[in-house]
Amino acid sequence: MPEDILWKGTSSQVKNFWLFVSCIFLLPIPWAFAAWLQTKCRVYTLTSERLLIESGVFNKKHETLELYRVRDLQHTEPFFLRLFGLQNIHLLATDLTTGNIVLDYLPKAAGLPDKLRAQIETCRGRKGVRELGIDIEPGISGDIQQS
Repeated sequence: MPEDILWKGTSSQVKNFWLFVSCIFLLPIPWAFAAWLQTKCRVYTLTSERLLIESGVFNKKHETLELYRVRDLQHTEPFFLRLFGLQNIHLLATDLTTGNIVLDYLPKAAGLPDKLRAQIETCRGRKGVRELGIDIEPGISGDIQQS
């Protein structure tokens, strides 16, 4: 079954706001251009099965996160980002090589957290993956105590 692209985008250039402002007064313009280019070249693609992250200007790096491996999803809207209609999305995965992914400065209007959550549940159901949480009470150990 081919994967469908559900969303594709990049972080907002608001991410570089303070760098751009400082370039007016202190820093050379090439630094601002480099930051703009790095932000523009980091592309997120959400498909029906995976989250793909492509980054790099000259040397490209491709990261893949299978959606059924996402354990937790959190989205935050700090005050500064809310002024521009942006949000950050934090994904905690069970994949050892990926771990924690932050998708930052993304538009709220795209409705990405809801799309992600729905796709994660769909992928888990299709793969038959269940989250198993085991809580161990403090003071209880596996050792047999003798009296």
